[in-house]
Amino acid sequence: MKIVVLDKKTLGEDISLYPITSLGECSLYDNIENDDIAKALSRADVCVTNKKLLGEHNLENCKNLKLICLTATGYNNVDVDYCKERNIKVRNVPGYCTESVCQHTFALLLSLMEQISYYDNFVKDGSYTKSGVANHLARPFCEISGKRWGIIGMGGIGREVAKVATAFGAEVVYSPISGKSRKEDYAQVDIDTLFKTSDIISIHSPLNEKTENLVNKEKLSLMKREAVIINVGRGAIINSEDLVWAVDTGVIKGAGIDVYPTEPPCEDDPFMRIKHPERFVLTPHIAWASLEARQRCVDIVGENIKAFIEQRGCNDVW
Repeated sequence: MKIVVLDKKTLGEDISLYPITSLGECSLYDNIENDDIAKALSRADVCVTNKKLLGEHNLENCKNLKLICLTATGYNNVDVDYCKERNIKVRNVPGYCTESVCQHTFALLLSLMEQISYYDNFVKDGSYTKSGVANHLARPFCEISGKRWGIIGMGGIGREVAKVATAFGAEVVYSPISGKSRKEDYAQVDIDTLFKTSDIISIHSPLNEKTENLVNKEKLSLMKREAVIINVGRGAIINSEDLVWAVDTGVIKGAGIDVYPTEPPCEDDPFMRIKHPERFVLTPHIAWASLEARQRCVDIVGENIKAFIEQRGCNDVW
């Protein structure tokens, strides 16, 4: 079994790849150039990737390829219809990072709401010592308790966030983007009501035709002036230009962002041109990436490959 890992660097250097490398002859690329993918996969039986775009343009001559394993939950970077035509199985890794993404959601929110970076610097740069006052209240912050928290994407991660938000004392509401109503422990509202009434909005939805550009100037203009929005779903769910406008002009109070339409963002990306950086907390797509979550991911990918070898179904996209 010839296994090719296209972007090992996205998994980090501090976890074991043995669950994958032990299953066959392995070729590991840190982050292969797009033009080299077809050659690298020309004799491969299994491809492992996180973000590389795969479709007819680089798979048509990969005659031995039988399986694509994603080190991620999302699979919109793979042309699944083409793979189905070619009988190339596609397997993802659902549920491996629920705790990690939930934790990072609150890290973004708390850092944003409590202006942690500002207060940390205030102490470290000596300003606190020089002030002669026992405390410093230049940037007031509010409690989560008593606030309405609107969730977009009530899947596994959304439910975990809802549970923790409830523990903080928030009132949780959600809007089913899929259009399918499920019995949840939280109040369901339409999407406009969610934007109008929520103090905190967090996004945990996949990217599809219903969620792309969902959060735009129109929706942001519905929000409360003191509201904040957190996106740990997919970058293109939010119109970046509109969000930067809304935060910089004070239409909403702030935003915590971990995902971007293009990753990494280009130099002229709206997030590289913000006027009020203190109103944003930006992280480089790491919500999923706790040490434990990354190792779980590799372990599950290894199980997916092993199940394929043994002709067992396991996390099949199709």
